[in-house]
Amino acid sequence: MKCSIPKGTRDFLPVEMARRNYIFDTIRDVFKVFAFEPIETPSLENLSTLMGKYGEEGDKLLFKVLNSGDFMKDVDFSQDYHKVAPRICERGLRYDLTVPFARFVVQHRDELVLPFRRYQLQPVWRADRPQKGRYREFYQCDADMIGSDSLLNELELVQMIDLVFRRLDVSVTLKINNRKILAGIAELVGAPDLLVDITVAIDKLDKIGLENVQKELSERGLTEAQIAALNPVFELKGTASEKLDSLDNLFSAIEIGKKGVAEMRELFGYISHAETSCNVELDLTLARGLNYYTGAIFEVKANNVSIGSICGGGRYDNLTGIFGMPNVSGVGISFGADRIYDVLTELEKFPDNLSQSTRVLFINFGAAEQAYAMRCASALRQQGISTMVYPDSAKMKKQMDYANRKNIPFVAFTGEAEMAAGTVTIKNMQSGEQQTVAATEISNVVRQ
Repeated sequence: MKCSIPKGTRDFLPVEMARRNYIFDTIRDVFKVFAFEPIETPSLENLSTLMGKYGEEGDKLLFKVLNSGDFMKDVDFSQDYHKVAPRICERGLRYDLTVPFARFVVQHRDELVLPFRRYQLQPVWRADRPQKGRYREFYQCDADMIGSDSLLNELELVQMIDLVFRRLDVSVTLKINNRKILAGIAELVGAPDLLVDITVAIDKLDKIGLENVQKELSERGLTEAQIAALNPVFELKGTASEKLDSLDNLFSAIEIGKKGVAEMRELFGYISHAETSCNVELDLTLARGLNYYTGAIFEVKANNVSIGSICGGGRYDNLTGIFGMPNVSGVGISFGADRIYDVLTELEKFPDNLSQSTRVLFINFGAAEQAYAMRCASALRQQGISTMVYPDSAKMKKQMDYANRKNIPFVAFTGEAEMAAGTVTIKNMQSGEQQTVAATEISNVVRQ
């Protein structure tokens, strides 16, 4: 039988894991300095928790898990799929980390102090069509604040995005919009009841182009006049302030649109004093297709790399209300670790020494020498130096070949002479230089 794994999933070799951990560690460190706390939630959630939270297309991408036991008993399979599915699938793999977080907050409300700031680095699953930068199993790195309406929270998310990508040395553009502005636009063109359809369609603008978006809007029920009325809005040019001025005029009688403009003025005012280094734009075509967003929305793309969004998020005012805890607002972002990996690979931004898992290798000359080497290795490990003793007293060439193939920078020799003198001979594998030092001084050489 040929070994394989499901499409859209991947194995990770040690070099790849070292690079992934570099990304995770960088993001986790930023989350910590902004005072976020870690949590985890299960891979499986009740399907009732997940369904209906991501929109029509999101529901289609949920991996549903068949019930155990005789789950087909008494099920009428001639019925519509949506009636049959809940009978045979009561659980699903999580689609994102935000909806499970909302469930977590409600379930643990008596144990949490609001406002609560959490971060979470875990895999999610989507039954998507695998392609470059799009997988069926992938990691998200989320940070959310819940229990506060303040736009200072949005500012901190902008600052976190800026700091993460500065540390990763990736030039990015952060695009921001507001779902209230989109709701105002829907009302402006006379289609307030089609807000979801409008946002789902225009969210695909970068992927399928304006003509296909207009076609989809028509299929979703907008008239030609309504579609034409959208174009001038999305063609607004200028700075964020100039675009907001134009929207203010358009929304003179539309309250929700005016509120969205006011929120964006406040947020961009904060950003202007925050000294961020990334490019920040007000993008009125940004929609973020997820249904639960209600305020500011964010999307980050890497400059000079042809790949989709590598980070995104937004404000959700009542996601916990679905689970019985209304009027609790939250806002968060999610870094796509897998796409960030692809960006760093393409830009060759990974540090050179990440794949170096072993700092020192002790050559094994036999039982007595092995015991001496083990004592020396133990002392180095206690000082935090990654150290290995070759497990077999194989030929010298085999052991040295191993060190070369693993890119181990230092090889240690503990022969009879070294044992008698209480020393170790260290070879620098890059320069070829050798020196003999006291066993207690090894760390001074290999730390260089």
